[in-house]
Amino acid sequence: MMEFLQYGFMQRALMAGVIIGILCPMIGIFLVLRRMSMIGNSLSHVALSGVAAGMVSGIYPLAMALAFSVAAALGIELLRKKYSEYAELAMAVILSAGLGIAVVLISYAKSINVDLFGYLFGNIVTVRSGDMMLIAVLGSLIIAFVGLNYRELFYITFDEEGARIAGIPVKRVNLLFTVLIAMTITLSMRIVGALLVSSLMVIPVATGIQLAKSFKQATLLSVVAAEVAAVSGIIASYYLELASGGTIVLLSVALLMLVLGVKSLLRNI
Repeated sequence: MMEFLQYGFMQRALMAGVIIGILCPMIGIFLVLRRMSMIGNSLSHVALSGVAAGMVSGIYPLAMALAFSVAAALGIELLRKKYSEYAELAMAVILSAGLGIAVVLISYAKSINVDLFGYLFGNIVTVRSGDMMLIAVLGSLIIAFVGLNYRELFYITFDEEGARIAGIPVKRVNLLFTVLIAMTITLSMRIVGALLVSSLMVIPVATGIQLAKSFKQATLLSVVAAEVAAVSGIIASYYLELASGGTIVLLSVALLMLVLGVKSLLRNI
């Protein structure tokens, strides 16, 4: 029944899935409540352009994806200051630039024999020891940052102006948080894929919000929903030979629909 655990790639995929199942909703709940869900989509396209740049240059693709997405995160913060009344414009500009660079570089590198499909949609077979180490180290840093700055992030999420008046360094926290979003997206690419990672940052949060009665409860339930989808999706993708990213996202959606259906049924009883 558990024979898949004898394979090294499945062990790495499950460990990575557990870490990502914590990171994505932990970051995602702040994005959803701040109405910044689109930032994940923007940075994921930039991360894809970093992968393409890694293919062309021969540099470790995830390292290049991390560099590109962090630079894009800084660019979004800069553009948000320039267009303070049109914050979504900054995300649209970065998304367009990232997608354009990705298309150009991928077409240039089309002769290189690399599993681009795995970076696009997730592939459990491609999670190597180096990837696992990067996910574990940076994932721990992200969790530690959120834990240490939880109250500041909470305050900024619900009342940014009030947080500024209270003496919280809003600009610094926002900048660091945006960098953490970029890191989370990059780390999740191997399992969920660049095109679907933003979904794992949003859908489990939507499930958690439906069930929770407080912010902490919503965070915890979002993580639980993401873990159920990630672990189940990785196992299902192994047995059914499907792309792990799509499988995980569909299970996330199915879980959300189940919660909504049960709540609707209970209201009508």
